[in-house]
Order: sequence, then structure tokens, then C-alpha cells
Amino acid sequence: MSIATGDRLPDIELRRPTADGVETISTGEYFRGRRVVLFAVPGAFTSTCSEVHLPGFVVRSDDLKRLGIDEIACTSVNDAAVMGAWGRASGSSDHVTMLADGNGELAQALGLDFDGSRFGMGLRSRRYAAVVGDGIVEYLGVEDGPGVGVSGADAVLEALS
Repeated sequence: MSIATGDRLPDIELRRPTADGVETISTGEYFRGRRVVLFAVPGAFTSTCSEVHLPGFVVRSDDLKRLGIDEIACTSVNDAAVMGAWGRASGSSDHVTMLADGNGELAQALGLDFDGSRFGMGLRSRRYAAVVGDGIVEYLGVEDGPGVGVSGADAVLEALS
């Protein structure tokens, strides 16, 4: 069963790449007392993730913040080094915080994981976006197929309006 609007996020440890190295942070701590857009991609550096999903949140970051969003975060079942490199390579580091879910623990705890073995990817996260206020899911858009629709920045903006 997957997480739903109104549910509290489970407390899972993630890794955040920083200029000083990798920081371990719990979701309970990270989401406490603020409103965050969390979006997940199946893989850093993959085509749809790099060309559509991430850039949409970079371009619309100011619009989201004007609507009360404190931070925008991206998670993927990749390690912190890969997530940090993707943030730097994409130029998104000033707009989006990268959160590595290297073992897929968050994706599994949310019920939003999938087996991408037939694509040579192993366990991955489904593509989704959530607005999380103080740890509670206020909006959740999970993609049913390929592409970016309900999980894109424009869909999140529409949900917030």
C-alpha cells in the first residue's frame, strides 16, 4: 500500500551531498516545521529526469516559493555522490536539494518502489511529487506511466493555487 494524502512520511535516513561531504539526515528532521516539495525520479542522469522533470522544478522554483514552499528536494535511488554530481552538472544546486535514497528505503517505505531489473536498473522509485507540510503529505501526484504529468512542477503549482 502506498502513502496517501494526509499521511505522515515515515522517518527514514537519507544522504544529502554538501560542499563538506555527505550528511545523513532523517526525513523526520528534514521535513519538520516547514513546507517542502519532494519529487522523486527513477534515476539521476536519465533522459526524462534530466531533460524534463528536474529542469521544471528549477525553472518554477521561485513560483513555488512565492506560494509558501520553503524548499524543493529531489530524491532518487542513487548514492549521494551521484546525486551531488547530477545537481552540479544540471545547474540545479541553487534551486533543488538532492536527497540520496541509495538503498531505496524511502521508496519502499512509501510503497512507491518498482523493480526496474528488466531495464538493468534494479530497485527504483516511481516518479512522483509531493507537497509535504511539517511531515504530512498535502499533495501527491504519482505517475502511472512514462513521462511527467501529475509529478511535474506545473502540476504542483496548480495544486497549490
